[in-house]
Amino acid sequence: MPRRPIVRPFRRPLGRPSRRPLSRLSRRPLSRPSRRPLGLLLAAVLLASAACTGGGDGTGPVPSDDVPGSIVVASGRDVTGQNGVRRRLIDAWNERQEKAGSHYQARLVELPGSADEQRGQLLGALQSGSSAYDVVNLDVTWVPEFAAAGLVRPLPEALVDDDVVDSVAGTARWDGKVYAVPFNSDVGLLYYRRDHLARAGLERTELAGVTDWRKLETLIDVLDERDVPGYEKGWTTQLAAYEGRTVNAVEAFAAVPGGVPLTDDEGRYTATVEELTRGIAELRRRTATPYTLADAAQSDEAASLADFADGRTAFLRHWPWVYRTLHQSFSPGQLGVTALPGRAVLGGQNLAVTAASRRADKAAELIEFLTGKESERCLLDAGFAATRVSAYTDDDVRCPVDTAGTPSAAPSGERPDRMPRDAADRPAYAASVLLPALRRAVQRPRTPLYGAFTQTFTAQLGPLFGTDPPDDATLAKRLDAALRRALPG
Repeated sequence: MPRRPIVRPFRRPLGRPSRRPLSRLSRRPLSRPSRRPLGLLLAAVLLASAACTGGGDGTGPVPSDDVPGSIVVASGRDVTGQNGVRRRLIDAWNERQEKAGSHYQARLVELPGSADEQRGQLLGALQSGSSAYDVVNLDVTWVPEFAAAGLVRPLPEALVDDDVVDSVAGTARWDGKVYAVPFNSDVGLLYYRRDHLARAGLERTELAGVTDWRKLETLIDVLDERDVPGYEKGWTTQLAAYEGRTVNAVEAFAAVPGGVPLTDDEGRYTATVEELTRGIAELRRRTATPYTLADAAQSDEAASLADFADGRTAFLRHWPWVYRTLHQSFSPGQLGVTALPGRAVLGGQNLAVTAASRRADKAAELIEFLTGKESERCLLDAGFAATRVSAYTDDDVRCPVDTAGTPSAAPSGERPDRMPRDAADRPAYAASVLLPALRRAVQRPRTPLYGAFTQTFTAQLGPLFGTDPPDDATLAKRLDAALRRALPG
């Protein structure tokens, strides 16, 4: 029995070819914004960012009884709303079970609190041996911890086939086994204000060659020379003392030649002081005052998005879910999105079957449905980053449920969410921007002690954003010593 790692709290932000039949798997063990009020946009921002951190009061009670035939799925709150796409997919599975004469029904329990609080709730419940939850929706960084502690069980390899985006598939495994199945993914993207660029005499084509931060800085230099109303600095991001800072730092570390690997495949610390020094230098350069909004040092997802929406910056590093949110107040002529220069960090959530589940085979069958081609297309249509290539490329794969949540009031049938869509009714940027970004994305360190890593990493990088930051080499030595204490080497 693997030894359970020490639980350490941490802060989080606000992420196939033909398959085996279910019956076979189930037998195996297992310009200015348009005049929509900005307040409405910011309300949506706050709701969505709370959902990304799992915030909110939840919508279902924590189960206390082991009800025969009830498969309980524990998850944070859905960014797509109270009756979000996750719940509607579970409802669709329940309808199939009822038509098939099965007595099984799945139930979604949305956990209250922030993501670190949800992690604590799940760890407490599963470490106690409780069978209250059959399926848990884990952040991709939690999978090694839950797997190494024996809290979730191995799943059939067939559930993660070659239709899953390669980079995303890597989040499903630990110690050579599949422990979770990618449900919805996430990746950093670069949003930009087309109206600001137009006022500065720049065109959309100028962004086609922005493949590294130096080219982005050149565009920002042009913006700084022009009189753009409301504009203050080039870009903003999430640098407050929480997971957002970790994400931005890992992206900077990945951008230096050869990258800065922090752990190996077994979660052991591997970096050197020299490598850390190069990574810190890159992070310092791309977050320097000449280009970055000063408020970014205290910003999370909601604050940075609000500053961007208010016109204070022309560029924003953020996640895919804001594509839908921003288009509630901005037209396609005012807003654009492209890949983040360099390498972006991968986020998202994966579904796992708990070790104590008494319905493990049926729970795996539910996961197969929720992560199948059609379900992933539903997640993409609703605003998530899908985990399957077919959702982005196969026009014959369609979503069988309503992803808008409520019918449109428009006689034309126009969707109420106003998100731009392509000819196949996907989000317009899905195939051209989102899928390539996912394929190039890098993972954060994979370790059962991820909580200890991110807490240490975030704290040690804090002085870089203070009033009297140390030099890169000094900060690197401190970070190296702290990570050696926090992680096995």
